[in-house]
Amino acid sequence: MSNHTYPLILGVSGASGLIYAVRALKYLLAADYQVELVASKSTYMVWQAEQDIKMPSEAAAQEQFWREQAGVSNSGKLRCHPWSDVGAGIASGSFRTLGMIVMPCSMSTVAKLAVGLSSDLLERAADVQMKEGRKLVIVPRETPFSLIHLRNLTVLAEAGVRIVPAIPAWYHNPQSIEDLVDFVVARALDQLDIDCIPIQRWQGHR
Repeated sequence: MSNHTYPLILGVSGASGLIYAVRALKYLLAADYQVELVASKSTYMVWQAEQDIKMPSEAAAQEQFWREQAGVSNSGKLRCHPWSDVGAGIASGSFRTLGMIVMPCSMSTVAKLAVGLSSDLLERAADVQMKEGRKLVIVPRETPFSLIHLRNLTVLAEAGVRIVPAIPAWYHNPQSIEDLVDFVVARALDQLDIDCIPIQRWQGHR
């Protein structure tokens, strides 16, 4: 059983940088969180492009797939949802959550959230968090930002969405790609008051 009352929704959009979602899932499950995961339709193509891996579409197989990628076989609780299942529990405001994080978040997803479009389950679940006044964190993975991107991000920030770009720091003396990724993931989870990643935090001058 999980030690945490409500689940966290992890949305994975079709932006480059699936390692961010994998590392977040690794630490959340290891810390015994409940995770409701929904990957957009484009995520299937990104897995193929970045890792030459085919992500299964059937829910049970997808749960096993994500656990294998995260390297966590038993801890926590994971439930995966098809991107098209807009009737899933996470599509309703009556479904209680700790909040939602979209990581990585494409500029297409940012644009749709900024104008209130819900064309799939990921977008609907994120829209629900906003309308219910719950925490929504997005990790945009794009560079450079166009003026349109910046305006859409501003709209979301004005609506209370926390925006954590995939920009690592260096003061923690990273030794690997995973160290750089984990810093971004940790800062994103900080916005949800979740502290489950062992990173070196800034201690100030000594």
